[in-house]
Amino acid sequence: MLTETQIETIADELVRADRERAVLPRLTQRYPDMTIDDSYAIQKLWSDRRIAQGARLVGHKIGLTSKVMQVATGITEPDYGVIHDDMVVESGTALEFDRFSNVRIEVELAFVLAKPLSGPGTTIFDVLNATDYVVPALEVLNSHLEMEGRTIVDTISDNAAMGAMVLGGRPVRPDGLDLRWASALLSRNETIEESGVAGAVLGHPAMGVAWLANKLAQHGQSLDAGEIILAGSFTRPMWVERGDTVHADYGTLGAVTCRFI
Repeated sequence: MLTETQIETIADELVRADRERAVLPRLTQRYPDMTIDDSYAIQKLWSDRRIAQGARLVGHKIGLTSKVMQVATGITEPDYGVIHDDMVVESGTALEFDRFSNVRIEVELAFVLAKPLSGPGTTIFDVLNATDYVVPALEVLNSHLEMEGRTIVDTISDNAAMGAMVLGGRPVRPDGLDLRWASALLSRNETIEESGVAGAVLGHPAMGVAWLANKLAQHGQSLDAGEIILAGSFTRPMWVERGDTVHADYGTLGAVTCRFI
C-alpha cells in the first residue's frame, strides 16, 4: 500500500493534470504495489481538493458494468467516480475539446435519487424505490493517465475517467418503462457508430446503482437524495475529435446531443 505522502503527491499531480489537460505516465508503472484501496483514497483526496477550490459534489458515476465495456478496456470489475457540478451540461451544449484528454463518449442512463441510499445490502428494489426519475445521458471520458497497459488501479485513481455528462431526452419514472430494454443508437457526424440496450449493464441498469451503494458502504460513504448516478455504459467508448457532433437516439426516451469545438 502507498504512504499518505504518496497518496497526497498523486492526488496533487492529477489536480494539475486536470487543470493543464496533461497526460501522465501510468501510476502502476511508478507504484507497482498500489492497491484498489489506494486508488479510491487518491480519488477521494483529488475530489476534496477540487471541492476546496469551489466545485460541488452532485453525484457519482459507475464504470465497467457491462461486458462490452470490460472487453473494450481489458478490466473485469466495475469501478466508480464522483461527479462535480461543473461536469454536468445540457443536451445541445458545445464542449471545448481541449477541456479533456483522450476524449471518448459513452451511452448511459442517469438515475436521479429522491431518497438516500446506503449499503450494505442495497437491492435493485431499494434503488427503484429511491429513484425520482431516469433520464438519458452521455458521458464524456477524460483520461489523464496513458491508456496502454492501464489497470483498474490507474482508472479509479483518475476518477474513473469521468470528464462530463450531457443530460437530455425525456425523463421517466422508474416504473414507467422496462429499463432493461431502453436502447440507443450513437452517431458521430450523422454516422451510426455504436448501439446497445441498457440491460447490458448487469442485467438491469438499476443493478449498477445498487452495486455502487454497497461499494460506497465499504468506504464509509452513501448516496444522498438529489444525487445524479450514471449507471454505466451499454456501448463501447467512441473516440471523438474536435469538430465532431455526437447524437444519441434513445427512441421513446428522446435524444441527447453535443458538439466538440
